[in-house]
Amino acid sequence: MKRTFILLIFIFSVSVVLAQKGKVTTALNYKDTGKLDKALEAIEQAVNPNDPKTESSITWPRTWEVRGEIFQAIFQSKDAAVKKLAADPLTEAVNSYKKALELDTKNRFAKSVKIKLTLLNNDLTNQAVEAFNQEDYNKALKSFEQILDVQSLPVIKADNPNLIDTVFIFNAGLAAFNAENYPKAIQYYAEAAKHNYNGGRTYQLLSKSYLENKDTINAISVLQDAFEKYPTDNGVLVEMINIYLITNKTEEAMKYLEMAIKQDPQNATFYFAQGTLFDKLEKLDDAIHSYEKAIEFNKEYFDAYYNLGALYYNQGVKQLDLANKVPANENDRYEAELKKADVWFEKSLPLMEKCNELKPDDSFTLESLKNLYYRLKFIDKYNQILEKLSK
Repeated sequence: MKRTFILLIFIFSVSVVLAQKGKVTTALNYKDTGKLDKALEAIEQAVNPNDPKTESSITWPRTWEVRGEIFQAIFQSKDAAVKKLAADPLTEAVNSYKKALELDTKNRFAKSVKIKLTLLNNDLTNQAVEAFNQEDYNKALKSFEQILDVQSLPVIKADNPNLIDTVFIFNAGLAAFNAENYPKAIQYYAEAAKHNYNGGRTYQLLSKSYLENKDTINAISVLQDAFEKYPTDNGVLVEMINIYLITNKTEEAMKYLEMAIKQDPQNATFYFAQGTLFDKLEKLDDAIHSYEKAIEFNKEYFDAYYNLGALYYNQGVKQLDLANKVPANENDRYEAELKKADVWFEKSLPLMEKCNELKPDDSFTLESLKNLYYRLKFIDKYNQILEKLSK
């Protein structure tokens, strides 16, 4: 009789285990027949930590594998009601598959979970791209990081242990940068650069990330490394120039500008930047020459026309100040100094008119033209500008 009692306990225990694992089978059947709401309800009952009856199913790898399948199916569903069943189904799927692998000490389920993880990566990629296109950069970053996490799992790396997917690393950096998460952008861009992905472009973005993170020293250091590796990459040169301009390191900026012009002697942007530097250093003849070269290679270069026109205009203003300092009893000298100012204003006028032609509504150009027309006594044109400014 005692043996019978023990046997009955054993049979009862097996029955409870089978009943709990039966919930997993039920959940899978619901999933396969498209009843994802019922599938989710059943699988969540099987993994409920507060239910003492779930001890067998909650430690069974297959339970978590099925849970991953159900959440993946929720993501893939086109039914809006189904999609509302989970706020972040792919994260639940990732965590479920990882839990299955963690519990699968005898590798009984590793092969099937591996297949599902491979398919899951496709879903994560689609989610990342969609989120990025919708400018939800934090969600895109999370998805790219999950892809990298999945790819790092031993079961995935087993076939190709040296595989490093630099595309996803770079994209994670791109998403992080756009999300203004600059420490993570630095992390992923630095990793991509280490594997020479995307050449100098990755270094440029890495430098920008450092700069946005208020780390000018590393921003410059990264570009110096890039210039050594990619000395003919104009993009790297431009970033070198820009960062030296931002940090007011004029001599360094000029040095790299000269290199850039040698590599691309018809690049209007380089001449414009050079003109801006010469202008800042008050080397007027050099600035004029550089602005004129910029205009020579780009006839529609608004900024070059404007800066050159402003240079002439500002010289005219300085000359007016000199004229106003002439003693009141020296009228002839005063008039001569005024005429010198008008020479500068006359040089400025056609440039500002060209700016107005290129950008008719630019307020700075209109203000400059108003003052020039008044000074040079083009009263009709002055009135036209006044009327335009009043609208």
